[in-house]
Amino acid sequence: MEPHDLIAGAVIVVGLVGVVVPLLPGTLLVAGAVLGWAAVVGETTAWVLAAAALGVLALGTVVKYAVPHRRLRASGVPTRTLVAGGLLGLVGFFVVPVVGLPLGFVAGIYLSEVQRLGKDAAWPATVAALKAVGLSLLIELAAALVAAALWAAGALAT
Repeated sequence: MEPHDLIAGAVIVVGLVGVVVPLLPGTLLVAGAVLGWAAVVGETTAWVLAAAALGVLALGTVVKYAVPHRRLRASGVPTRTLVAGGLLGLVGFFVVPVVGLPLGFVAGIYLSEVQRLGKDAAWPATVAALKAVGLSLLIELAAALVAAALWAAGALAT
């Protein structure tokens, strides 16, 4: 392995950690590392695998928002509750480092549903929100792992 392969691999590992820990832009780090690696290598194989990895990351980004949103809507969580969760998640991102975004999102869902349905009926919507956050994380992590595997195949092939 060349030094540029090791550097790209290290950035990809940091990106994978960033997918799980919302302090780092994980998907962007993986995409940037793969693109930078392909630019340095400059071979057709590298560019083809980089394009495939970027396609997987783009698809993962779309799916990570679409699927959990659809599941929340199917469980009866209205759009205003999702907006409240998103706004409180944004506040949480800046107030509580690392875990503030998902905590704020879930707290926003719970508080909005408490106001709408009452304390006892709000819990099922909160559980659905927790499942949606977990599913979103798993989808993004799966896409990043596939992109990392494509990069690794390219690093071995070039």
